[in-house]
Amino acid sequence: MDCYTANWNPLGDSAFYRKYELYSMDWDLKEELRDCLVAAAPYGGPIALLRNPWRKEKAASVRPVLDIYSASGMPLASLLWKSGPVVSLGWSAEEELLCVQEDGAVLVYGLHGDFRRHFSMGNEVLQNRVLDARIFHTEFGSGVAILTGAHRFTLSANVGDLKLRRMPEVPGLQSAPSCWTALCQDRVAHILLAVGPDLYLLDHAACSAVTPPGLAPGVSSFLQMAVSFTYRHLALFTDTGYIWMGTASLKEKLCEFNCNIRAPPKQMVCWCVYAAHSKERAVVVAWERRLMVVGDAPESIQFVLDEDSYLVPELDGVRIFSRSTHEFLHEVPAASEEIFKIASMAPGALLLEAQKEYEKESQKADEYLREIQELGQLTQAVQQCIEAAGHEHQPDMQKSLLRAASFGKCFLDRFPPDSFVHMCQDLRVLNAVRDYHIGIPLTYSQYKQLTIQVLLDRLVLRRLYPLAIQICEYLRLPEVQGVSRILAHWACYKARMWDGVQDEDVARAINQKLGDTPGVSYSDIAARAYGCGRTELAIKLLEYEPRSGEQVPLLLKMKRSKLALSKAIESGDTDLVFTVLLHLKNELNRGDFFMTLRNQPMALSLYRQFCKHQELETLKDLYNQDDNHQELGSFHIRASYAAEERIEGRVAALQTAADAFYKAKNEFAAKATEDQMRLLRLQRRLEDELGGQFLDLSLHDTVTTLILGGHNKRAEQLARDFRIPDKRLWWLKLTALADLEDWEELEKFSKSKKSPIGYLPFVEICMKQHNKYEAKKYASRVGPEQKVKALLLVGDVAQAADVAIEHRNEAELSLVLSHCTGATDGATADKIQRARAQAQKK
Repeated sequence: MDCYTANWNPLGDSAFYRKYELYSMDWDLKEELRDCLVAAAPYGGPIALLRNPWRKEKAASVRPVLDIYSASGMPLASLLWKSGPVVSLGWSAEEELLCVQEDGAVLVYGLHGDFRRHFSMGNEVLQNRVLDARIFHTEFGSGVAILTGAHRFTLSANVGDLKLRRMPEVPGLQSAPSCWTALCQDRVAHILLAVGPDLYLLDHAACSAVTPPGLAPGVSSFLQMAVSFTYRHLALFTDTGYIWMGTASLKEKLCEFNCNIRAPPKQMVCWCVYAAHSKERAVVVAWERRLMVVGDAPESIQFVLDEDSYLVPELDGVRIFSRSTHEFLHEVPAASEEIFKIASMAPGALLLEAQKEYEKESQKADEYLREIQELGQLTQAVQQCIEAAGHEHQPDMQKSLLRAASFGKCFLDRFPPDSFVHMCQDLRVLNAVRDYHIGIPLTYSQYKQLTIQVLLDRLVLRRLYPLAIQICEYLRLPEVQGVSRILAHWACYKARMWDGVQDEDVARAINQKLGDTPGVSYSDIAARAYGCGRTELAIKLLEYEPRSGEQVPLLLKMKRSKLALSKAIESGDTDLVFTVLLHLKNELNRGDFFMTLRNQPMALSLYRQFCKHQELETLKDLYNQDDNHQELGSFHIRASYAAEERIEGRVAALQTAADAFYKAKNEFAAKATEDQMRLLRLQRRLEDELGGQFLDLSLHDTVTTLILGGHNKRAEQLARDFRIPDKRLWWLKLTALADLEDWEELEKFSKSKKSPIGYLPFVEICMKQHNKYEAKKYASRVGPEQKVKALLLVGDVAQAADVAIEHRNEAELSLVLSHCTGATDGATADKIQRARAQAQKK
């Protein structure tokens, strides 16, 4: 363990820092890092180098080269830069490379050098050019801040949702500030800049002068400033050689350190700590050949830099890479310090020694174990070993600590295994992605902050599909979140990249790999293929998409409307069919559209239904084209009522309908239409002569209206003209006279001739009008078959019983009995029962 702590460097009395190698870089750089624009993404992300930038004097014929490497130096992409001069490079949170040009344009490239998009930072930036730029990260996304040649600032807090903000002007600023940075406070992006001995904070509304509390006197200029990874803390380097550290709000000073070096540092990174567990505040400062770690302590940690290096701030430390090496500097975690520091008697240290002695078959193992158990610290010892294993980079040390934890667990009855199992899984994943060929040197803290889903996304972005799938299977992630999602990305990539192979073969290969994997959408893969110009491949892939709702929109987008119509009809989804029909209607000329519909009967039927409610003229054209005279006649009839208000127009429409019915050989419909035309003319004449409302009444209502108006002669004439049967006419006249309560006229009408409907309806109508007196007049005239019913209607139960007994009709007897209620009808009921008894004896 003494040897293990050889690279530990104390900072003050409470914290140690260590620097270990991540990778030996083998990227064969042709130029020094100082001669390149450099950008490295956090969380073990890629490194971008723009060789031969415009700030270096080179021959005009030499084009700069943009190279992208993994953190281990493995080349990912290389391309000649053919656009304008670049001022700054930076990586977004989605690992997209942002290249800020001098004209204010920002070009966005993927991890493999593929151009994604571009956007402009505004006309003012274009006119005044860009002096400097910063790419920063907020909770909303990745932002860009610009310093223009007019010494004004423009920023966007989220390049994914570009909203440009022009910051207020700094009073009296005539030259570029000595240093500046972007801050995020209260969910708002700010600019902090230094002008001589003064600091200014710019927000969206104002420019405010700020003063760091407790700053050492004599400062005439700020040479460098750095904001922490979490944007909570700030470090300022002054021309007096002092480094001031405090909160980003500049309201609280944490410490100040005199490094006795007045030369401006090449880079400064704040903080090399992980706030939740750190014991010491620290800032890392780099000059050409010196690296210094400073904090609260009066002394500092210094390292010699053998070659030009670049610092990358991380959540829990700093990555330092040069032409030959890539290292990580961080504070030694508390668990590791407790276990490995010299002469440590911590429970974890004793457990680790006990396990080593156990492997040697030494009795000292029992002594160490007994000592831990006597203190009741065995659970704490196991937890310390598990936690320390997570913060170790070398697999051998991880295994040693996990073996110690496993050894200690054997002597505990109820130690929950979850933490041990999860740590083993996490370390196996971390070791896999830290491999030189993968090149993602995540620490355990970074991995937990990043989450497994984001790590999988980054593996997919690097096209490391097999490793991503192995991790998903190892961690047993749900298919939709894991394997299915990765396979879908793989298929999209293959659809885009397989050139020179038949589209059908590519589609078949993708289907053989994916099959019916849950969560995989063939339509998404087809859309990616179509976006790359491979339309036929997209159509082949859509054949494997089981959801028509996903097939049809993409087919319409690809202008394969007829195929989309066939798919929509096969699905049986009428809404989908309507969607395609409306698209076809706008895409094709009228003749081709109708011809397409004729070949699809279901689509034609649905379109007709649509036209009935939305486009009547189109519906008429459809009927005309199909020579469908029957439907055309029905159309004109509906049109005569819906569209025409003038009687002449309605009659003309009905005449057209009648002609169509004759062509359809539907004489009944034609005659009925002609009768309606005659009725309309007659109703108009009646309105002109008699007044009142007759138009649009039915034939029966017209007759009834005439009778109610006292125009009996006209009603009878109308009935003759339209050959209304006598029974129907008598019913109409009976109902109308009863409604008028013209009982005298009703009696005359009943005696005019023998009633074709009998006289029971007269009784019923009178009783309906509550006129029992008139009803009795007609009850006596009712025929024998309905006599009993008529007498019962007028309430003459006794006479109804006599008639029923006379008729010897069992149904009539039962009917009368049902009307016998109370003592009054008791004799009648007895009479009927006796009649029944005599009938049974006979």
